[in-house]
Amino acid sequence: MDAGRLPVDEQVAAFQSALDRTGTLAQVLARAAAVDLPGWHLVAGCLYQTVWNVVTGQPPEAGILDYDLAYFDGAGLSWDAEDAVIRAGQTVFAGLPAPAQIRNQARVHLWYEQKFGTRARRTHAHRPRSTPSRPPPPALGIRLLPGVRRARAGHRPAPGFP
Repeated sequence: MDAGRLPVDEQVAAFQSALDRTGTLAQVLARAAAVDLPGWHLVAGCLYQTVWNVVTGQPPEAGILDYDLAYFDGAGLSWDAEDAVIRAGQTVFAGLPAPAQIRNQARVHLWYEQKFGTRARRTHAHRPRSTPSRPPPPALGIRLLPGVRRARAGHRPAPGFP
C-alpha cells in the first residue's frame, strides 16, 4: 500500500496505526499530557523512525534515540526557565528506554544563529515546523488532548508517507 496516495484522513489513520505499535510512545504522550507544558507537541525523529520501522518491518522502537518534546513559552525565554522545565522532565520521564529531550521553541531565535550560522525568526506561537533550512524537511508533531490524540503538520507530509 502506498499510503502517500491515500486521502489525508486515511494517511492520518495509517500514521496513528503505526504509532499505536509502540508502548513507549504512548507512555511519553501520557506523561507529557500530565505535565501540560504550554503548546507542547511530541516531534521529530521518534515519529518518523516509528513509521519507518513499521513500513520496513522493523521493531517499532528500533533506532529511536530520544523523544523530543517541544513546547512554547514566550514568557519563559531565559535559559534558567527552560532548564527548570528540563530538570523537572528528567523526573517525569525517568525509566523510559530512551530519554525525553524537552525544549522551549520560543527560545530558538536566541541560539539558532550561533549553532547553525543562519538566523531564525522569533515566533510568537508554536506549531510544529521545519527549521529555516533548504529544502525544508517534513515537520510533524502530535499531542494528547482530553479524549483525543491530535497530529499537526507544519506543512504537507512528504510523498510516499508513511
